[in-house]
Amino acid sequence: MNKIECCFSPALYPYYADNEDSIVVVVDIFRATTTICTAFAAGAVSVRPVSSVQEAKKAKSEGQLVGAERNADKCDFADFGNSPYDYFPEKLRGKTLVFTSTNGTRAINAAAGASDIIIGAFVNLLAVADYCLQKNKNVVALCAGWKNRFNIEDTLFGGALADILTERGNFSASSDAANVAINLWKQAKYDIFDFLKNTEHVARLQKRFLDKDIKYCLDINKFNILPRYDKMLNIIKLYN
Repeated sequence: MNKIECCFSPALYPYYADNEDSIVVVVDIFRATTTICTAFAAGAVSVRPVSSVQEAKKAKSEGQLVGAERNADKCDFADFGNSPYDYFPEKLRGKTLVFTSTNGTRAINAAAGASDIIIGAFVNLLAVADYCLQKNKNVVALCAGWKNRFNIEDTLFGGALADILTERGNFSASSDAANVAINLWKQAKYDIFDFLKNTEHVARLQKRFLDKDIKYCLDINKFNILPRYDKMLNIIKLYN
């Protein structure tokens, strides 16, 4: 029986180090992993995640295409921010994107020791679940959270994924964290937007008049794509 775990924050991920042979699903619903999926849907060939603004600025100075965000705001030097609505085929088709965000890219780098890292969001939930079922290995949903703190939206994704895997495959959600995530998901799944309306990150985005981003990020199975991190090259590419 395979295990499905839910790690609520990158700060907790070292305690999951014994899962390095697991599939690690990095999730940052609002908005990095949703935006990465959107960039690929718009025709990007690869995404290079970087942790720091300095790395992103250097890439921009070298003429590379850059998406950069901090504290929910676009960095002034960047071509794009962290809104999925920034990413159009006309700008991205056939291009490589250098990308940094407050939480999501840090979570990707935190998981860099794992053997298999994929990018998950509600917009590609079923594609993620199908990959995990096909590989038939232990799974850790790594929530990006907010500055190493717990958030609800990423945990809901972990619960949704665990719910599918335990229903359809040889998976057990035996840990307290996975069971909490599943129970939250079962409460939220009939109206995710309403469930999240009073959460911190929703308030943060609404303050910036980004209600359309919120709704976009909660659109389940919008894309049948699976971005996968190649740690040898430090790039994310589509899994075929």
